[in-house]
Amino acid sequence: MHFDVWAQTDVGLKRDINQDAILVDHDHNLFIVADGMGGHKGGEVASALAVETVQEIVAKRLGETKVSPRKVLGDAYREASSRIHYKSTFEAPDLMGMGTTMVLFWEVRGRIFIGNVGDSRAYLFSGGQLWQLTEDHSLINEQVRAGVISEEEAPHVVGRNVITRSVGFERDVMVDVLERDPQPDEMYLLCSDGLSALITPEKLYEVFKQSAPEEVVARCIKEAKVAGGDDNISVILIRPKVGG
Repeated sequence: MHFDVWAQTDVGLKRDINQDAILVDHDHNLFIVADGMGGHKGGEVASALAVETVQEIVAKRLGETKVSPRKVLGDAYREASSRIHYKSTFEAPDLMGMGTTMVLFWEVRGRIFIGNVGDSRAYLFSGGQLWQLTEDHSLINEQVRAGVISEEEAPHVVGRNVITRSVGFERDVMVDVLERDPQPDEMYLLCSDGLSALITPEKLYEVFKQSAPEEVVARCIKEAKVAGGDDNISVILIRPKVGG
């Protein structure tokens, strides 16, 4: 299967460095957004190491037809978490506590797999409708699910950036994996919270409706900057060529 892919990462308007990392790997149909955290350099190191590790594991195990892609992703996320934790604990103690979110899209044997840890997101635009595919691993989302606060209150609550699950902060991690068949005329968008924290789903829907696919990524980054651009912004748009 082949894909049209548009990708961009931007430092935003308030940060000195970009701690996001993105991957566009057409050889393995693997596309990743990772949003690092942990001090001035820690986030940058963690996101890069996470992306590098997952790409390595996927490439190494792609031919294992008897092993489920879900298990491959689970192993890849755990290995990434282990490497980041080891680096910050033993090799570079000044980076202690670093970690990263990581959301990915992987097509293997005609099936699409969405993996996620943290509050970076995957959206699906299909049939003129927009869905959020991933569940945020964040304090705010847990409070919404528990009924402590409403969805309308969530964007205004202090601490909205606190995540409850990340890659690397602890040695082990569990990844959420969604599996689906590709459909004609659908598009997938991966993004860091530098986009989703500033742009509502309603606004993102407008971007999809008003833009050609090749314009969506740049438009998303522009809208995030208009809304303040207070974080790094990373966006990948993936359009499957079904039957291609």
